[in-house]
Amino acid sequence: MTSAVSAVAPPRRRTGVGRSAVLGGGGGSRLFTTLCAVVLLIFAAIWAIPLLWALDTSFRPESEINTHPTSWWTSHPTLSAYHYIFANSDLATWYLNSFITATVTMILTVVVCSMAGFALSRTRMAGRRALMTLLVAGILIPGQVLILPSFQEFNAFSLLNTYWAIILPAIATPVAVLIFAAFFSGIPADLVDAARVDGASWLRIYTTVFIPLSRPAVSAVAIFTFVWTWNGFLWPLLVLTSTKLMTIPVGLASVQSAYGIIYGQVMASAVMGAAPLVVVFLFFQRRIVEGMSTTGIK
Repeated sequence: MTSAVSAVAPPRRRTGVGRSAVLGGGGGSRLFTTLCAVVLLIFAAIWAIPLLWALDTSFRPESEINTHPTSWWTSHPTLSAYHYIFANSDLATWYLNSFITATVTMILTVVVCSMAGFALSRTRMAGRRALMTLLVAGILIPGQVLILPSFQEFNAFSLLNTYWAIILPAIATPVAVLIFAAFFSGIPADLVDAARVDGASWLRIYTTVFIPLSRPAVSAVAIFTFVWTWNGFLWPLLVLTSTKLMTIPVGLASVQSAYGIIYGQVMASAVMGAAPLVVVFLFFQRRIVEGMSTTGIK
């Protein structure tokens, strides 16, 4: 009788080289995570404490603000600062002006810069390198240097004291063009070749292939353009003279100059100016993080 002997391989010995070993062991990984959490909490406190202080100050009576030593929480909250600003300013009109200029600028910036980025990344054009050099130069040149020639240009076209004086300079943003060009360059060329074989034009490829695939880039550019336009102060201050056309930052600054340094009203105006941006962040924070991680915005 022949007996079959099955050879059983000895169990593999653990070498101890795994993820925990690469990261320096479980203890080192936990220590690094704790350190990151502490650093994030410190930076969050640096940003949050002034905001909370401004919000608390806006509800304080002026006599309580000037007391020393002061306290964190007021015992007599009041809305007098907010009532004064609403009663002595065109706040609703300024909100509407800011919303119109920021929204139109956001839409036109996404359309114009995405088309420019598509042309730079997917078409073979003469002078492409020169255009890329000009875009980089546009990032390096401070915007304050262009204020005087831009003002003279809009004055020559009789566009001062209009919405277009705020919208048009913000449309052609070099950073947005480079973001779209970098994102479009990462889309496989096989999609373009297949669309071209099917007879699709460049415009159809741009609208039906690239734009649907570039939602993170579109979201990032749209959100940051809206925030930058809403917070714009120096250029709107120069080109807007009518109170009915002022945006939130310019209008609130004019109200502050009218009543002087009254801290409750100053903080109330700051809170009302920042409130829409907080709402935008709360509703679109996922898109903001996704856009930053995908497009490489720092």
